[in-house]
Amino acid sequence: MPRIVLVAAVGKNRAIGRGGKLPWRLADDLKRFKALTTGHAVLMGRKTFESLPHGALPGRRNLVLSRSKKDFPGAETFSALEAALAAAGEGTVFAIGGESVYRETMPLAEAMHLTLVDDAPEADAFFPEWNPAEWEELSREPRPADARNGRPFVFADFRRR
Repeated sequence: MPRIVLVAAVGKNRAIGRGGKLPWRLADDLKRFKALTTGHAVLMGRKTFESLPHGALPGRRNLVLSRSKKDFPGAETFSALEAALAAAGEGTVFAIGGESVYRETMPLAEAMHLTLVDDAPEADAFFPEWNPAEWEELSREPRPADARNGRPFVFADFRRR
């Protein structure tokens, strides 16, 4: 079984998306996401894959959970989480969204790399509630709003206790 790590940018209201898009554009968050996930498998739902502007994420093994028989160019499709994890083998699988993928992988996750955004936008997709007592915070790096990032946020890394 691979090591499962969640990666998400999360608003104060647990918002992660609206209408298939991120509710904000944070250049430093996208840079961190790429650095964390390149060279690893990324696990996502169909809607998340379809929201990617250029299709499959380069330099990563793209695993898509979908009940449809649709083909996702550059990705492997699985109808169940267990099948995707079995196919991934050993190593790290980064769960990258959406809401249902986070909800399904949260109980299995060993770590989380969260970008905690100082914003509570309207949303239709939310990160699952989680119990802070089950997680040890390893690091916290506040970032102010600037020209590259329209609002303040914090990079926070957690490990399951």
